[in-house]
Amino acid sequence: MSATVSATARNSYGFQRYIVALSGIILLVKFFAWSLTGSVAIFTDALESIVNVAAGIIGLYALYLSTRPRDFDHPYGHGRAEYISATVEGAMITIAGILILMEAVRSILNPKDIPHLEIGMMLIMATVVANLVFGTMAVRKGKNNRSQALAASGKHLQSDGYSSIGIITGLVILYVLTSLGYDVLWIDGAIALIFGTIILVTGVSVVKGSLDGIMDKVDIHLLEQIAATLNDNRRDAWIDIHNLKMVKYGPTIHIDMHVTMPWYISVKEQHEEIRHMISLIREKHDESAELSVSCDPCKEFSCSYCVQNCTHRRTEFTGLIKWDAVNLSRNAQHGNENDSDE
Repeated sequence: MSATVSATARNSYGFQRYIVALSGIILLVKFFAWSLTGSVAIFTDALESIVNVAAGIIGLYALYLSTRPRDFDHPYGHGRAEYISATVEGAMITIAGILILMEAVRSILNPKDIPHLEIGMMLIMATVVANLVFGTMAVRKGKNNRSQALAASGKHLQSDGYSSIGIITGLVILYVLTSLGYDVLWIDGAIALIFGTIILVTGVSVVKGSLDGIMDKVDIHLLEQIAATLNDNRRDAWIDIHNLKMVKYGPTIHIDMHVTMPWYISVKEQHEEIRHMISLIREKHDESAELSVSCDPCKEFSCSYCVQNCTHRRTEFTGLIKWDAVNLSRNAQHGNENDSDE
């Protein structure tokens, strides 16, 4: 693993430790608020925090694995541990959502009085601020570091904060109406029902995103950015680029691609062109990116989009190929559907 990748992974790992510590403190505060009030809505909030703590610990271990250098058994490193971690976290959130919905229904059918509601709401509001601030920071850092586990932890904190806001809003309404003499204790269970559904949807979303990563779903946005970089900085020797494959292992991007160059240039010249292309992609997109570039010789059909002035030209130049996410991924060289570089 390169020094850049290790630094990125260590940065994610270090921040995840703060997330775990914060989640533990928030958990204690929420359970204290629940012990004072007995509110099922606050219990819903506390139960979600249990998931956040457990998920944070799992994410911390996954990020620890991702900081380990590649070895003989793991030639691409240990970055995939993050996707597995995020999948487990999403599953735990989903289970918590189901349990909350069950408890909410019980509360609606059998509502109970809620003592010390004012204190409980103030405690939950304090956790809202902490969740939203640190959750936003974790999501941003996770995206910058391409850390699925850290981003998932940040989303958990954010969803916890948003659900707490909704819960407090509902409890304020409950507090006001009960103070006015209305018998509306069922609102406590209704609040839990609403936010239990939100938590359930969030869990399913996290699982889906993690499975996309495990199955190497293409990052179309990044692929389009790379295509634009190649178009804007192309060199005459880059006749065609095709058969591009991109996968992510934690914070590291691995790219395989084929480049068609004039058949008569030397191996040294090919190497210089490839080196320049790799440096360009790393500079514009990710210094830690790993690229494997294969050089293919041009063929007769390549002449129509080759700008070289050579004595071997068979057809007139008709125009350059404009690369995009679709044609970069083609397995055949442009101009010949039957030509494959497998």
